[in-house]
Amino acid sequence: MLETAELIDHGQAVLLTFQQGERRRFHGVWLRDNAQDSATRSPDNGQRLISLADIPATLRLTEARVEAGRLIVAMAPEAREFAFEGAWLWQHAYDREPPARRGWLDAHRETWDASLAERLPTADIKALGSDDAVKRRWLADIRRYGIGKLTGGPVEDGALLDVVAQFGFTRETNYGRYFEVRSEIAPTNLAFTGLGLPAHTDNPYRDPAPTLQLLYCLENSAAGGDNRVVDGFRAAQRLREEDPRGFELLAGYCARFEYRGLGDVCLQARRPMIELAPDGELIGFRFNNRSAAPFSDIPYADMAAYYAAYRRLGEILESPEMGVTFKLAPGEAFLVDNTRVLHARTGYSGEGSRWLQGCYADRDGLLSTLACLEAAAQGDAA
Repeated sequence: MLETAELIDHGQAVLLTFQQGERRRFHGVWLRDNAQDSATRSPDNGQRLISLADIPATLRLTEARVEAGRLIVAMAPEAREFAFEGAWLWQHAYDREPPARRGWLDAHRETWDASLAERLPTADIKALGSDDAVKRRWLADIRRYGIGKLTGGPVEDGALLDVVAQFGFTRETNYGRYFEVRSEIAPTNLAFTGLGLPAHTDNPYRDPAPTLQLLYCLENSAAGGDNRVVDGFRAAQRLREEDPRGFELLAGYCARFEYRGLGDVCLQARRPMIELAPDGELIGFRFNNRSAAPFSDIPYADMAAYYAAYRRLGEILESPEMGVTFKLAPGEAFLVDNTRVLHARTGYSGEGSRWLQGCYADRDGLLSTLACLEAAAQGDAA
């Protein structure tokens, strides 16, 4: 709850006191830029109708008061008043010390290890399409852990596209809208063989890389072929704890990734294996030894240490205590945040068959669906 407001810095800013005595400052130009009135933002879609050039460079606050939990400010030279909800200001407050530790995580995310097997987020595919509460919880778990399993789906060619349609849109690539994961003669990718695959993120050679991947099981009677998932963010945290310099090397220099198809595809990307935002937030992870191109962005003086950190990160990812292993049955699927969670599989051969279908989607669609479901749930609760 907003309690008091006081002009400071000769009207350039306002000091607000919230419940519990918490205090936050807001600049006048920030308030004007984020005004919620219909002349500033479209009532239909919330998009801003003005540019920064429309805000006077000489802007200053001439009055600030609190009414019914809202901040009311008057501004010159426009000679207008603007109102802001106290809860909205608290949610968007920026007057705080930046995180001191590099590699911090957003509050909606939680890292995990093999113990997640006991509480792996799981939902029934039919319920996902018919029960908003089930969908909301499952999507929130994807946001938190980067992994979620699905059961009870139809054993039908292309059924995975219907799953993606529950929260977003399929991203088409050179592999098509979706791709077959089973042994092929002269495969275009090692994933289309019976070989075991170490933990990896998919398509690191794309820019941008797909942010979600869904794998859907249609047949799985062959010996082997178990799936394994690992939290890359937890692995990065472990590396930082063991070897801070190695963490900084993998975050500070770009690796290179490349994929060349049968003469008609050449994909290349240059990104760090551990990606941090400018303020140090851990936001991305790319790791795929099959698709790594020669590293040419690391100075000679750091290359040996870089490779040592790269090796240790790979060892962490493959350690048994880090991963969750399961075998999909027909009609089951799992979704991973491909910017964070790595997946692997054991080799398979002999009698029986293993047929999965995979596709890509993007996290923005999932988060948009989740935000709408959460807003609707809050509205119902109110």
